[in-house]
Amino acid sequence: MANSKTIAGLIGPTLIALAAALLINLGSISALAESVSHDPALVLMSGVLSFVAGLAVVRVHNHWAGDWAVLVTILGWLLLVGGLVRMLFPIWLAGMAANFGQSTGFIAGKAVVLLVIGAFLSYKAYIRN
Repeated sequence: MANSKTIAGLIGPTLIALAAALLINLGSISALAESVSHDPALVLMSGVLSFVAGLAVVRVHNHWAGDWAVLVTILGWLLLVGGLVRMLFPIWLAGMAANFGQSTGFIAGKAVVLLVIGAFLSYKAYIRN
């Protein structure tokens, strides 16, 4: 459980910060996505970082228990697989970025989901037993 709380204490605030950044910059997301669509190397590098982060989580926390800590494992695997996909297909994904940036409603919805997950993980990480 100590590993779960430690990792949740890292992932939770990160997801909250990411959600806040997405919501605050919602009006300029299309410009950011357009810039990414011209830079597949950025997609590749974000894939490497995501892959390494996911691998680190999975290496120390590959627990499929039936409690809240399974969310940490699932997020680790999502980071790992998402990073691998970005490393393998950076040009294709960069091309999709411009279209994705136009969906501000989808991005706002995703940000709210990230905010909820981040708040839940932060609560679990920082609450006393």
